[in-house]
Amino acid sequence: MRQSNHKNNYPLMENAADALQAVSGRQLAEITLEAAAANSLTAADLGVSTETLQAQAEIARQAGYSQLAANLARAAELTTVPNEELLQMYEMLRPNRATFEELTNLAETLEQKYSAPDNARFVREAASVYQTRGLLRRD
Repeated sequence: MRQSNHKNNYPLMENAADALQAVSGRQLAEITLEAAAANSLTAADLGVSTETLQAQAEIARQAGYSQLAANLARAAELTTVPNEELLQMYEMLRPNRATFEELTNLAETLEQKYSAPDNARFVREAASVYQTRGLLRRD
């Protein structure tokens, strides 16, 4: 799906829909209002896949939107993390909710278990900033 010119793929729904799939593996073209009305869609049919987010990140990068591209690439990394665990991670990142050690352990989990090095780097940075600003939980 990746091409050297982002204009060839954007918008993905119009120019690459046949190459896109939901988390369930269902083709994007099959996810329609009619399918929703017939109750034939599942939650996984509505989830964005790693590949779609990576394609969107590449388009943003090629268009010069580096910050958006980085955000989409981090989101792509997180598609392998179960939703409940992702919500727990989010909760840990709120100020005064975790210790420095807990945040560094979270970064290790992201990196080792989920192959999410950009998110791990982000969490490590947050841990350092929280430590500097006194935003870590005190036991």
